[in-house]
Amino acid sequence: MKVEQIYTGCLAHAAYYIESNGEAAVFDPLREVQPYIERAQSDNAKIKYVFETHFHADFVSGHLDLKNKTGAEIVFGPNAKPGYEAIVAKDDQIFEVGDYKVKVIHTPGHTMESTTYLLIDDQGTEHGIVTGDTLFIGDVGRPDLAQHVISDLTEDKLARHLYHSLRNKILPLNDNLIVYPNHGAGSACGKMMSKETTDTLGNQKKVNYALQDMTEDEFVEALLTGLTTPPGYFPQNVLMNIKGYESLDTIIDRGTRALNADAFETAANETGALVLDTRNPEDFAEGFIPNSINIGLSGNFAQWVGEMIPSVKQEILLIAYPEQVEEAITRLARVGYDNTIGYLKDGFITWKNAHKDVERINRISAEDFETLYKSESPLVIDVRKRSEFNSEHIIDAINIPLNEINKHLSEIPKDKSFIVHCAGGYRSMIAASILKQRGWEDFVDVQGGFKEISQKTTIPKSDYICPTTML
Repeated sequence: MKVEQIYTGCLAHAAYYIESNGEAAVFDPLREVQPYIERAQSDNAKIKYVFETHFHADFVSGHLDLKNKTGAEIVFGPNAKPGYEAIVAKDDQIFEVGDYKVKVIHTPGHTMESTTYLLIDDQGTEHGIVTGDTLFIGDVGRPDLAQHVISDLTEDKLARHLYHSLRNKILPLNDNLIVYPNHGAGSACGKMMSKETTDTLGNQKKVNYALQDMTEDEFVEALLTGLTTPPGYFPQNVLMNIKGYESLDTIIDRGTRALNADAFETAANETGALVLDTRNPEDFAEGFIPNSINIGLSGNFAQWVGEMIPSVKQEILLIAYPEQVEEAITRLARVGYDNTIGYLKDGFITWKNAHKDVERINRISAEDFETLYKSESPLVIDVRKRSEFNSEHIIDAINIPLNEINKHLSEIPKDKSFIVHCAGGYRSMIAASILKQRGWEDFVDVQGGFKEISQKTTIPKSDYICPTTML
């Protein structure tokens, strides 16, 4: 049986495609559905079903667009209550895709409708399980996301459901089954996922902490320990997946409205739209439109959009390299930010050629940072994650993780110069653009971040756990 994994690294997301005898099915598709349609066309196949493992929190699924464009039926597991036409399957229900079969295994815990799909080949042999966020490679889905949407759920209740789903539904399955999860390392839907994106169930039974012999209470403690606050856009994406959303085609049509410099400036002043610059940090630092925020398309773009822009309903005006405009709009829509209302025609050069105001971010090399550090003992703000900071950091540096910076702006001095850095320069430029937008001027960013500092300087470092903010 051939199962094609379609992996999107920037979201650490895996969709799956199967085809048999002219019929195809897609599991957990992304928002842009044309690649799935073209894949089926290359097999001379019709997409019969779109199987959803659960209502996703970290991305907006493409199930509705696939249904509208192909006539495929959407399938959810038990307990799902979608706001549109779909099949809500029963536990153990079997669907046929050509000569293949897909069996529904209800596995609540990550969410109450979470479902695993058992794949059975044309010889009747059980081949694998599409597990969604129930079972990852090395981890299981966090049980605290659904409670942000459904008030009578708690993470403790969901964790206990997951314990029983894993023991009663997953562990009894054959060891030789291939596990096909919805996410890999880097996703916020788990806490310790492997970089591997498939494995045998037998091996997971040996190495996955959540599948080991333990009591229910021990499982709940292990699962809930170390969970971080989920990104604010997660509940908003869940609601979009439950209630429905606009077609991606409509969103792209609205967003790809080319504006000259004057029209762009007028739109920014009159609409209250966020001016989002998706260029690389190096180019942004050399010149950018005042009050714009930099989140580079070259990094974990969707993740940081979701972390730093509170509402998916926020209108956005886009600055991008000309060849990346549609990609930027698509990647925004993947995580529910559907309200791009236009972009700067031909990119930043248009603004510069119009002789409009330009701002810059002062950056210094790691070597220059070492000179300043040893001669002036400046305030150093490290915007990496706490775990990165706790592993190793510059002595006396202050840790304000990027996703918390808006909560701690009052603690950052405007009457004292400081230096900001992250691991490599991507996140610190996001932080620098926010600080510039909010009125900070007397600071510099370290080009290359902590990596360059570690490799090119002798600045002393420590793994001592310092206070995370200035307090």
